[in-house]
Amino acid sequence: MTGVARIAVVIVTWQSRDAVLRCLAALRDGSNEPLDVVVVDNASTDGTPAVIRDAFPAVRVIEAGANLGFGAACNRGAAATSAPWLLFLNPDAEPRPGAIGALVARAASEPRASAAGPLTRFADGAPQLSFGPDLTPLSEPGQRRLVRGVARRDPEILREVTTLVRQGGDRDWVSGACLLVRRSAFDAVGGFDEGYFLYEEDADLCRRLREHGGRVLHVAEAEVAHAGGSSMAAAGSRTRIAYHRSHVRYYRRWNGPVATLLLRARILLEALTLVARGRLADAGDTLGAAFSR
Repeated sequence: MTGVARIAVVIVTWQSRDAVLRCLAALRDGSNEPLDVVVVDNASTDGTPAVIRDAFPAVRVIEAGANLGFGAACNRGAAATSAPWLLFLNPDAEPRPGAIGALVARAASEPRASAAGPLTRFADGAPQLSFGPDLTPLSEPGQRRLVRGVARRDPEILREVTTLVRQGGDRDWVSGACLLVRRSAFDAVGGFDEGYFLYEEDADLCRRLREHGGRVLHVAEAEVAHAGGSSMAAAGSRTRIAYHRSHVRYYRRWNGPVATLLLRARILLEALTLVARGRLADAGDTLGAAFSR
């Protein structure tokens, strides 16, 4: 992790001490070139900053002092670096040896490539659907079917997703769990939209990169293990609220008032279901998310 780096790795942490230590070890052991690694900690209370400084003294730790959200913390980490490539990496993601080099090599070979993401897998080797079409009322049901099928480990869905993830090429968006972005393109569109606290900021960024003339690639030859939810497990129902708020924000920006109204109605139905189950506090939060701006 020393020397002149062409790749800056930005990791945002919140209550994910053990996961980020494994992530940093994977970076140290699996990269053939220098990396400028920056961890932005969103006010964890589990001792994350001190543990990282002790175990990985070459890693720079920025203590945000508050929970800025994912996109804002990523922007802060990016601003602290100067490498021409930015790799945004979740703390519970562990690149396989050679994965980062393969990701950068593929993106660098395409002059118009603004972003790229790898093939990600769960700990048991099951594929994750870490890319997809732009989020619309027509595209999302199909995406949910595949994601939920993988979560159930449905054999038919696993075969379908395995075929999809093995095919590299252009995608509308790739996941922020491991997202490589060309710095010049990132700066040109203003980085992540900090109005997204959590979720959908990756799909929004990729869409703006494409609107700016860039390409977004899925690189199947680069593999990353991604557990998923290391920080989110500590957040409980707040994650669902953050997801709904981000979803509404995305729809308002890209899909227009009619589609946004339909989305709000769907969230409202979820709130009513929570009321029926006696989860009044969660229902109130969900209802607030439905009408967020």
